[in-house]
Amino acid sequence: MSKAASMIALSTSPVTRLEQGSLSVRCYVALRQSLMEGRFRPGERLVMQDLAEMMGASATPVREACLRLVSEQALELRSGRFVTVPDLTVTRLTELMTIRIALEGLAAELAASRISQERIDELRKINEQYVSAEKVKNTEAAITANRQFHFGACEASGLRMLFAQIETLWVSMGPIHSIYYGGMPLIHFGGEEHINVLRAFADRDGTAAREALQRDIKLGAENILSFIRRNGA
Repeated sequence: MSKAASMIALSTSPVTRLEQGSLSVRCYVALRQSLMEGRFRPGERLVMQDLAEMMGASATPVREACLRLVSEQALELRSGRFVTVPDLTVTRLTELMTIRIALEGLAAELAASRISQERIDELRKINEQYVSAEKVKNTEAAITANRQFHFGACEASGLRMLFAQIETLWVSMGPIHSIYYGGMPLIHFGGEEHINVLRAFADRDGTAAREALQRDIKLGAENILSFIRRNGA
């Protein structure tokens, strides 16, 4: 049995074994989700045949899924047999954060006039989960809750194309978060800017919502950049 095949039975496998169906799409969704959740690290080499065995698929749909992720710049094609998660560099992080600041800020500004009270209440609960996870240094739960908060706030803009672009950026952020949070103690932010976003939503203040979410992204960017420079990534 190959190393990849033996991983199928493990709960720690980075990708989920798939049921039969539209395998190319299913492979793409599974790999995309795994990247977003930080199950792969920057610089990691993913052999397509190994991925196929993990998911119970043939090589062709896995290759198609990988090429689609390459076109989204979430993966890099280095060979006909494998793809690579892009390295963590100051240049790549700066570009991702610059675009996130612009797009998520716009989404928050638009969401302020459209978001429902029910969604605001949901986001408040998510932020409470985020703060609680930070306090006990539960990095996985904190990362998940933080992503859910940003997605919920941005999706409330009502612009599906805008949200799709934001979601794609988070696919590239997942591996960065995995090495960042895995390489240092979780910094306690307390969700301050999240609270400011919620306050702006309640006041229907688009400018304040945009500025608060942008400050939150910039704070994270500054800490990740410091981590990269300290560790020579």
